[in-house]
Amino acid sequence: MYAAMLKKKLVLAVDEERHVLNKEKKLNFEKYRCPHCRKPVILILSQKKSAFFKHLSEIDNTMGEKEEHYTSKNLLKSAFTAAGFNAQMEVPLADGQLRADVLVSPKLSLEVQCAPLSKEEFLHRHNLYKQINVLDLWIVGQRHYLKTKLKKTQLIFFRENKLWGIYYLEIDLKRNYLRLKYNVIQEPITNKLRYQIVNFKLDEIGMRKFWYFRPKRKKYQLNSDSQRQYLMRQIKQKTHLGLAVAEKLYRNHLSVEQLPDELFEKWRKPGEKSSLFKYLEKLDQA
Repeated sequence: MYAAMLKKKLVLAVDEERHVLNKEKKLNFEKYRCPHCRKPVILILSQKKSAFFKHLSEIDNTMGEKEEHYTSKNLLKSAFTAAGFNAQMEVPLADGQLRADVLVSPKLSLEVQCAPLSKEEFLHRHNLYKQINVLDLWIVGQRHYLKTKLKKTQLIFFRENKLWGIYYLEIDLKRNYLRLKYNVIQEPITNKLRYQIVNFKLDEIGMRKFWYFRPKRKKYQLNSDSQRQYLMRQIKQKTHLGLAVAEKLYRNHLSVEQLPDELFEKWRKPGEKSSLFKYLEKLDQA
């Protein structure tokens, strides 16, 4: 759709694009509506074709991964361009071995991942980025959204820095957000995660806030007794974790009650081996 209603007037997407690029307007700050159904639409600045408007109602949980990927790239490129970056899409790098989804700057690439991705393919692309000294930030679609329990397939998408700690990036097309989950930590025994969340609108203001975001990180409270009780339930229910721990306890003539308290008190990085297993493995080696 190449035209929309704005304050009872018909405006063209190419004209609105020019206003955004000339800093006369902020991206999607205006409330555009479809000329036919009057429902909300957003402006998308595309590198391969003219700017266009898209219905917000079309951006929902039924969107296919290919369309989600394409729309995500366009919105990220548009937002960073509006914020003053020379962002480009589908840029060949590493002598053509890589194609950056959105190259924000010569040293920063955004990779949007909506479909499944093997660890081998991720490492291949990630290592190519390292070889050319470009930071690759991975932004995931709804398939990979981080919830309260960690999945092994999500481990490849985590990043870490001094300000945010361990963090995870998601794109929410339905709400037009870039979502940052930061200060991510995993409980000592369970696969439950704790993290803080902040959303950035996919527009000029949102991307600038994201770029300069300096959070205050929480200190999480932990109930070590609940961790010990969880382990006992796992052993009783003969889960994979429970059987593995029970075998090691049996070999070392120990019960859960005899295990040191500190094993149930130490937070860990997502996917990191627990202090409990490290302790039991040391006993096996003694």
